[in-house]
Amino acid sequence: MKRISFAEFGGPDVLHLTDVEEPHAGPGQIRIAVRAAGVNPVDWRIREGQFQKTRPIELPAGVGQDAAGVVDEVGEGAEGVEAGDRVFGRGSSTYAEFAVLSAWARMPEDLTYTEAAGYPSVVETALRIIREAGVQSGQTLLVSGASGGVGSAVLQIARDRGITVIGTAGAANQDYLRSLGALATTYGEGWVERVRQFGHVDAALDLAGSGVIRELAELTGDPQKVISIADLAAPGLGARYSGVTGNVPQALAAAADLISRARLHIPVEKSYPLAEAAAAHIDSHAGHTRGRRVVVV
Repeated sequence: MKRISFAEFGGPDVLHLTDVEEPHAGPGQIRIAVRAAGVNPVDWRIREGQFQKTRPIELPAGVGQDAAGVVDEVGEGAEGVEAGDRVFGRGSSTYAEFAVLSAWARMPEDLTYTEAAGYPSVVETALRIIREAGVQSGQTLLVSGASGGVGSAVLQIARDRGITVIGTAGAANQDYLRSLGALATTYGEGWVERVRQFGHVDAALDLAGSGVIRELAELTGDPQKVISIADLAAPGLGARYSGVTGNVPQALAAAADLISRARLHIPVEKSYPLAEAAAAHIDSHAGHTRGRRVVVV
């Protein structure tokens, strides 16, 4: 089968479309014929070797963890699923024609494969960091870097829970944030004061890693009320770094429920053919995404 692989750590140019043996579903797993794979910042961070000290991988390796497609193998002990089912979920080496998933859910009827591939990791992350932030209905959450996939999910999930959200993003994404129910303001000089004009902030999330931990701590009054998913230096500033995956099956079930109730929609900003995965990584690394980027198989 065809798979995007890399044999050395480095920039996007280390990614190549290769021929490899097909994977097969082990116990408690399923295999899908991949229709689309989600592009996440963790994908290019792994490709660069950023996690080798904490989560080492052997090379050559595949890329990707999110995917949507059609089940064609069911491993021993995997229940409630059969060949032919349309699913989305989390696995490994998903930029490929076939991939093994360890967590999955049935796709909502109205969702396309391209749309579905963009949900698994961002919804799991959004649910996890909202929980870790401890914000409740009636409180206010500040989200720095709110227009990307995780931010889009956070804004909508928080709105569904009665939480007020203030979102920061570039000028071009202000109307987008407002369409998701957020109070919106731009980055740049004076942004802290602009946020203050919206009122008290109970907790804050750093989704972009743009060096704003100190300012977020100032706005919340306590660095422990700040959680980052993008700045590894956050703990050194008294904030919390969230990088440990939570309950993925539960997150997928929650995503399917929210989508079915029309309470969650994450647009796909751009899709790429499998052979152009490097271009997807370049664009993902550049940031300023509105919604999701997806590789189509």
